[in-house]
Amino acid sequence: MGRLWGRSLRTRLALFASVTMLLLSIIVNAFVLLGIRNEVAEIRAHELSTRAVRVLILIKRGRLPQVLYQDGTDGMQVLDQNGRPIAWTPNLAGQPRLTTVVPHRSLANDAGTVCGIPAFEGECKITVTVIAYQPEGEWLVYAFGPAVPWYVSPATLIFQIGVSAALVALTWFGVSRIVARTLAPVGSITRKLAEISAGGGGLRVPVPVNDDEIRALAETSNQTLERLESALSGLQDAMERQRRFATDASHDLRSPITAMRAQMEDAMLHPEEADWEETGTKVLASLDRLQAIVGDLLTLTKLDAGAPDQREPVDLADLVAAETARPRSKEFVTTLETGVVVMGDRLQLARLLTNLLDNAERHAERRVIVTVRRQGDDAVMEVVDDGAGIPPEHREFVFQRFARLDAARNRDAGGTGLGLPIAREIATAHLGTLSIEDSDTGARFVLRLPILEED
Repeated sequence: MGRLWGRSLRTRLALFASVTMLLLSIIVNAFVLLGIRNEVAEIRAHELSTRAVRVLILIKRGRLPQVLYQDGTDGMQVLDQNGRPIAWTPNLAGQPRLTTVVPHRSLANDAGTVCGIPAFEGECKITVTVIAYQPEGEWLVYAFGPAVPWYVSPATLIFQIGVSAALVALTWFGVSRIVARTLAPVGSITRKLAEISAGGGGLRVPVPVNDDEIRALAETSNQTLERLESALSGLQDAMERQRRFATDASHDLRSPITAMRAQMEDAMLHPEEADWEETGTKVLASLDRLQAIVGDLLTLTKLDAGAPDQREPVDLADLVAAETARPRSKEFVTTLETGVVVMGDRLQLARLLTNLLDNAERHAERRVIVTVRRQGDDAVMEVVDDGAGIPPEHREFVFQRFARLDAARNRDAGGTGLGLPIAREIATAHLGTLSIEDSDTGARFVLRLPILEED
């Protein structure tokens, strides 16, 4: 059975349909045979009744002979009122009463199949009984004919077997052809998927013309493959970014280490002439830069891993006021709308703001303008400097890790290149956005966060 169901779907469906047709044919043929058999039995009973009635007429006319003509029957027998045979066909001569079947009193004749008749041992006969009413009593006329077998006749049985076999064969052929044509697109899809698995061809399967379930399957498969292709493309891009990130991180980490090594080696070549205080100051500056890079990398790692934070209502105006209160090298002008509250992690939002303010301070000429306001359902914070600004084609590039424009490298060699990426990651983690928008002067960073509505 396992080997049978392990065959192709086409074979299984054709076999199932053929078996179903065979069972249906058997049931239908059984009813047909039953109907034919009953009809033939009724016809034979009618013929026997006709012959028995002829004998009845002879009785009524007083012309009943002792030996009757067989007249196409298997035999006839006439009994008097005492149940003694008084006339018979030649094959029943000398036989006693063959049956005790008597019609119902409301009937003048009756017909039925009787088995176990002594004169017809091992056979069943259609028996017609006719009552002949005589002055001395009731006489009975029995006419016997061959019973109809369950199969009616060999010809009928052969015909029905032939028709059933033809229907089963036609069902097998038809279902097999239909399933083959229906599953042809599945074969094409399977071959295409095999090519895709082998690394050949595009990530699409052929879509059949017919608007059916297989077409829906092909379209859904193509949608899945399209998403897979996009995911693979995104994965490749992510891997390329990761490779560049590793390269840039190695370069930025190597720079302070190389500087410290050069400073120490130079001092140790002429220890008696070296200014160890100046050397220590330079080494500490390199260590500070190295510590800043490592700290930013750890922050990014935590953000990427979705580290848990402590959310609470945070007033952006209070946060900006606190961050701009400490001494800075440039002038900071604030326009703060009160009551602009968001739900977030205060430390992370403070880190975001610090990164934006430090970036603006490094690139501003004289002034940085910080604005907090409510705009619809968003809390908006803008940080605008009066520096050289950022060209539109580079506005997304600066949010990449370790990405710094050439102007920024020349202006601020001490930056880590991770401040703005960290700021954007924090904004994203708070279901907000951080982008660079058009400005008359300098760079304009715009932070948008969902505002916390008061109950």
